[in-house]
Amino acid sequence: MTRFLNYFLKGIVFLAPLAITIYVCVQVFTTIDGWLRISIPGVGFLVTVVLITLFGFLAQSFLTRGVLSGVESVLNRLPFVRLVYSSTRDLLDAFVGEKRRFDQPVLVTPYPGGVLRQIGFVTQESLLGLGLPGHVTVYLPFSYSIAGMVVIVPTNAITAVNADSAEVLAFIVSGGVTTPPGSLTKPPVDVGDESRPKNSN
Repeated sequence: MTRFLNYFLKGIVFLAPLAITIYVCVQVFTTIDGWLRISIPGVGFLVTVVLITLFGFLAQSFLTRGVLSGVESVLNRLPFVRLVYSSTRDLLDAFVGEKRRFDQPVLVTPYPGGVLRQIGFVTQESLLGLGLPGHVTVYLPFSYSIAGMVVIVPTNAITAVNADSAEVLAFIVSGGVTTPPGSLTKPPVDVGDESRPKNSN
């Protein structure tokens, strides 16, 4: 009976992620096909990918860049629209854009001398504009969530994680269930000589 239960649980572990993945993919394909009113399964998703790729190509073109800049300028002048548009743009740009922010995973010691550690990503290497030399901002994603929080810590409170950002994010989101990524090294970031805290004798 114990062996049977063991096999059953192993079957769930193997089949559940596969079933959930297939279900999510089918739902995405079906939803997009419904939006485009295309009866052939998967074609709507393919068309969407092609259109997005084409738009990305046009966005890099010299001829269309001026038009897109004009549209962006108008959106940034509208009160509520500006908030939604700029926040969404900055978030996507941080993950997949040219100005990626989530590519410096670090281990944070939130309390000096404490034993608690958190894993996050450096998003700003210099806070001189806020009058905080020697500090950085770190985004701390939450497990099993798309939310997170931003903390400001001194550079000596962080340690670089020598691992791929995607692996680190997967480790955090999974609640630490996945294999711990990479190794730890120092120093984490170069914030410049002018922003380093001076040692007091």
